[in-house]
Amino acid sequence: MTILLNLFLSFFKIGLFGFGGGYAMLSLIQNEVVGMGWMTNHEFIDIIAIAQITPGPVSVNTATFVGYRTASFLGAITATVGLVTPSFILVMILAYLVRTRTNSMFTNTLLSSLKPVIVALIAGAALSVSTVSIIDFPGLIIAVVTFILLWKTKLHPIFLVLASGLAGMVLYSF
Repeated sequence: MTILLNLFLSFFKIGLFGFGGGYAMLSLIQNEVVGMGWMTNHEFIDIIAIAQITPGPVSVNTATFVGYRTASFLGAITATVGLVTPSFILVMILAYLVRTRTNSMFTNTLLSSLKPVIVALIAGAALSVSTVSIIDFPGLIIAVVTFILLWKTKLHPIFLVLASGLAGMVLYSF
């Protein structure tokens, strides 16, 4: 029962401070999961890869996979509920504030001040994941080309994920 409580509290904390969506939460999840000793960095990167190709938000999928790996089915449910509970509560509060104080300076300031925090969390997640997942020159080339294509073109990210996987299969099979 202790592991379930630890899972809930860890993911509740991540959900509470993980503004900006799933990708912004990844570095928080990684720090918590690896810090608790539930898995290694390499195992966590594998879980992120699976979570990204599974339908649904990447943070929720990651919490579910981590919970399942840590404490089976109940762990998956516990971690997922822990992650989404703070967001549910905060969204209900913000919805009330926006509805009742639409033109309030407080509401507008709160919402606009979260933007730089979200950008920083997403950048932190990208740096954290890249230091573990880019381990050689072909991986670096795939990452740089994918980043440039994502930044400079209108290609859909799913296409880029599939193309990167294909490039990896070609480059690593020789």
